[in-house]
Amino acid sequence: MSKISPEKVATVDEVKARVEATASAVVTEYRGMTVAQISALRRKLRALDADYKVFKNTLVLRAIAGTSAEAMGEYLVGPTAIAFVDGDISAVAKTLRDFAKETPALIVKGGVLDGKALSLTDLSALADLPSRDVMLAMLAGLLASPLRTMAGLLKAVPQNLAYGLSALIDARGGSATAADEVEAAETPAGVEEAAPAASDDAAAPVAEVAADEEAPAVAPDAETTEVPTEGAASEPAE
Repeated sequence: MSKISPEKVATVDEVKARVEATASAVVTEYRGMTVAQISALRRKLRALDADYKVFKNTLVLRAIAGTSAEAMGEYLVGPTAIAFVDGDISAVAKTLRDFAKETPALIVKGGVLDGKALSLTDLSALADLPSRDVMLAMLAGLLASPLRTMAGLLKAVPQNLAYGLSALIDARGGSATAADEVEAAETPAGVEEAAPAASDDAAAPVAEVAADEEAPAVAPDAETTEVPTEGAASEPAE
């Protein structure tokens, strides 16, 4: 194997470092694009945490040999620029697709994701997905939805109960009638019949106590009239 120059070694090491730092990359062909167009695309991708740079295919093939990015070797044909993605690959795929519509010289060829090759069809499908932020917001909404539903049900229970009681009162012709029926429904059977008997039994001891209290007042008078005193017995009878 021929010895390569230090500049090429530095390029191989750079590609290896990028492959180790990220598991996602998109390969494009930039033939016919101006320097200004490449610079504009690089700025757009940098805002999405993607580094877009031109590399020689032979050096990239050497760098990705035996790595997780080796699958993208099949797309390294022609003038190649690679976007190494640290952020959302779906957002990068969408930006590349939209830019290619405005600049037909840009050709999106394929890529790699977690060691698996991505075809142009795969990248188009990724471009149609919502961004990561949107998907996280949708997931948060789905997780919060059952909680909101439960809170709504808990809030609706007392409201529906109040509405039901109000409707019952209206149907029965007023609050007094409904209150009587509710009281009658809550009163156990036989309580009203037992109440009068309990009051009669309670009155009987009171009457007996009253009679006992009056008896001592009459008894002393009777004894006083029937038993003569000593003074009266000593007087001579006329």
